[in-house]
Amino acid sequence: MFHAFLIKYGEIGIKGKNRYLFEDALTAQIRHALKPVEGEFRVTKEQGRIYVQAQGDFDFDEAVDALRRVFGIVGICPVVILEDQGFEKLGEDVISYLKDRYGEDCDKTFKVHAKRARKTYPMASMEMNAELGARILDAFPKMQVDVHKPELMLQVEIREKIYLYSDVIPGPGGMPVGTNGKSMLLLSGGIDSPVAGYMLSLIHISEPTRL
Repeated sequence: MFHAFLIKYGEIGIKGKNRYLFEDALTAQIRHALKPVEGEFRVTKEQGRIYVQAQGDFDFDEAVDALRRVFGIVGICPVVILEDQGFEKLGEDVISYLKDRYGEDCDKTFKVHAKRARKTYPMASMEMNAELGARILDAFPKMQVDVHKPELMLQVEIREKIYLYSDVIPGPGGMPVGTNGKSMLLLSGGIDSPVAGYMLSLIHISEPTRL
């Protein structure tokens, strides 16, 4: 079902004019992590987003496992990429996505979160939320809206293309390898030392640190 991933990052997003350097480092680490994975992948940056697109058949689980080991990634979102063929077609695609992903008898609570990055799109985000939500309720009588703690959060991003996703697989977080300062870790015989080293690798280090 999925042939692409939307990669979410955290602290990189507040890096200002140097942000592209951190994004470039992250994309380089993603390409490196995916080299041993079965399949070919294209990693791109677009409007503050990083996408990994499979160029044919690939091992989904192996790709996810590889991405989950890349520092700097906060979330891995399996995404369906659609051409913009009008709102009616989008509504049909949303229903098909939910049926394929959760089954025709889905009974989860849900919320639609539409983001209109392309402002020329003829519908506002709130209007899309309401219209798509109504269509989901018609197609899935057992589903209910819950805007506070939904079991299923359907994300709809309107860009040059349309991106649908509802799952966010956690990544390790932190910063991309090679963008932090240096540190030293003293390993003892217990478990505390390696755990401390791992936790330290998830934060930004501006000066060398000795443990």
